[in-house]
Amino acid sequence: MSGLIEGLPDAVALRCLARVPFYLHPKLEIVSHSWRAAIRSPELFRARQEIGSTEKLLCVCAFDPENLWQMYDPLRDLWITLPVLPSKVRHLAHFGVVSTGGKLFVLGGGSEDVDPLTGDQDGSFATNEVWSYDPVVRRWAQHASMILPRAMFACCVLEGKIIVAGGFTSCRKSISQAEMYDHEKDVWIPIPDLHCTHNSACTGLVIGGKVHVLHKGLSKVQVLDNVCSGWTVEDYGWLQGPMAVVQGALYVMSHGLIFKQEKEVRKVVTSSSEFRRRIGFALTGVRDEIYVIGGVIGPDRFNWDIKPMSDVDILTVGGDRPTWRQAAPMTMCRGTIFGCTQLRI
Repeated sequence: MSGLIEGLPDAVALRCLARVPFYLHPKLEIVSHSWRAAIRSPELFRARQEIGSTEKLLCVCAFDPENLWQMYDPLRDLWITLPVLPSKVRHLAHFGVVSTGGKLFVLGGGSEDVDPLTGDQDGSFATNEVWSYDPVVRRWAQHASMILPRAMFACCVLEGKIIVAGGFTSCRKSISQAEMYDHEKDVWIPIPDLHCTHNSACTGLVIGGKVHVLHKGLSKVQVLDNVCSGWTVEDYGWLQGPMAVVQGALYVMSHGLIFKQEKEVRKVVTSSSEFRRRIGFALTGVRDEIYVIGGVIGPDRFNWDIKPMSDVDILTVGGDRPTWRQAAPMTMCRGTIFGCTQLRI
């Protein structure tokens, strides 16, 4: 990386480059070989952290096209397309997705296509594959596999470590086992099992520094404060429906409304009746906003067609009066959202 900018020490020049928005990095790379090396170096990522120029991007994967991810830059209303996930599993779905250490992680999941290991075509199967995407070098890499194959499971990051719990194995059997991944050591270790498992998909949320595992259709929540103390079972009476965490608070879309949920207390935020026919979308929080991404318009008694969507609707909840607006639609992905998470780079 010698001689990045004439007349400046390389350490200073690197900090100058670190202030350039991520979406412009491909253009910076064509300036010179030394700039390309700098843009794709871990030192640039560390410099962005040191000077406070990191950016929060949204990573999204949908049904169509197969195994393709896009990143959304909310400050510039811009979509960036990533290389195709190189997994051998066709139409990978029901996976876990999180980000930590400046990388996007895609874990487990399954498909109703042909099982690449057995050739079976008679139902869904689960995988224990773990992939990460590094936006600095713009490549996917495979990591140590989870101890158990699983799909439709809870997946969160707690203090920099990835926690997975519950879900289903290949034989559609629900499991209570949980495990933790250290991305720096590339190793999985077992952690205490969930207290109970159910024949329904589960999801995970981090609220107040604790992992919350929720099963579809059940009011009880299993909570993990730290891996040493194990799980506790709480009944908060939370509403059922798509959920998003915004600035540490839980929001739920239910019965044509969006609620702010605090333990057993809930408050109506605004109407969401326009999304009643929209299914399979992602609901996620970015800064003080709730994003409704993709999905499909389901059939009704007048129209049996299914319309895949790439639309992005945003609700700002940080002000006195919540307001909806539309963002730029996804440029490549559309339909049911398989995965959605934030990535800070």
